[in-house]
Amino acid sequence: MFYLVKTPWWLKKLYPDCTWQLPSGEKNIYLTFDDGPHPVATPFVLNVLRQHNAKATFFCIGKNVVEYPEIYRQVIDQGHCVGNHTFNHLNGWKTDDVTYINNVTEAKKHIDSRLFRPPYGRATRFQLKLLTEKYGLNPIMWTVLSGDFDLEQTKEKCLANVIRKTSDGAIIVFHDSEKAFERMQFVLPKVLEHFSEKGFSFSKIDL
Repeated sequence: MFYLVKTPWWLKKLYPDCTWQLPSGEKNIYLTFDDGPHPVATPFVLNVLRQHNAKATFFCIGKNVVEYPEIYRQVIDQGHCVGNHTFNHLNGWKTDDVTYINNVTEAKKHIDSRLFRPPYGRATRFQLKLLTEKYGLNPIMWTVLSGDFDLEQTKEKCLANVIRKTSDGAIIVFHDSEKAFERMQFVLPKVLEHFSEKGFSFSKIDL
């Protein structure tokens, strides 16, 4: 599976209206978690974050919020931010505009947030423009992909991806999903420990 661990400058130029990184200078890192809530992975993440006094942003799939409303509420009650990740995890490049927009707005009924992340990072510029201008959503991409979703990736390589590529202001993607759980549960505590020792804080995205 091919993907870019760190977002290159030219990709940011193609989608300039998306947030790829946040301002540096205060030693902040922004952990994000896609595809939840999940009955095992999300409580694990919440527990680890609490141990390190860390805040994060959870980009939730609408159907999972409907299925696990109590876990979704725990995320909010513990002071984290949530964002819209469509209702059915749709790929915008493979979905017609009307269907895609309707799916995002269906998720919006259950996820009270202006933050939006397209699944796979794949939405057309027209779709993003419409979601931004008509529905007031703020597209959030990322600086570093941990690769925890990659079944061919070792957990050690996943950890190395994050440690080596992360710097001040970086937005990091993890997944609170069944597919990613084995790698994520190994990597997340070590990332928190590593960067905490270096004086970094972990903040939620509040735009």
